[in-house]
Amino acid sequence: MPSDAVLYQASALCLTYPDEDLMDRLPLVREAAPQLREFVDHAAVTPLPDLAEHYVRVFDFKNRHSLYLSWWRDGDTRRRGMSLVRFKDLYRAHGLEFTDEELPDYLPAVLEFTARTGNTDPLTEYHDGLEQLRSRLTDAGTPYASILDAVCATVPAAYTGVRS
Repeated sequence: MPSDAVLYQASALCLTYPDEDLMDRLPLVREAAPQLREFVDHAAVTPLPDLAEHYVRVFDFKNRHSLYLSWWRDGDTRRRGMSLVRFKDLYRAHGLEFTDEELPDYLPAVLEFTARTGNTDPLTEYHDGLEQLRSRLTDAGTPYASILDAVCATVPAAYTGVRS
């Protein structure tokens, strides 16, 4: 299991739709993943309805802040279907079944998978998309950017075979 497993698990929690469970776990997240302090501090003082409204405004209206990793590479093309199958196959290869409540490339699901298995391949493969999402969240001035800052700091860029 990677040394960043707790960060990945905590980030997965923080990147899902905010609910009472998140609010109850904020003190634990603050202690276990200090890299997420900026977001945790914001969430702790924001009323849950306001936090939920902000989440919807940031993530649910446009793909500009998509939490679906294959969207960053494939967009809304047929190619994306194969990427989603590859995610499901990866989960299955590690003895995990995906529940279909979300698409398998949903960033919180990928972070939880990485925390549980130690396999950072999907994060590395989609590093460019994570960086684009991080940049756009930063430009939007949302506290969610600090979560992507912490995750991206742990993920190396994918090797492309090109030497500089």
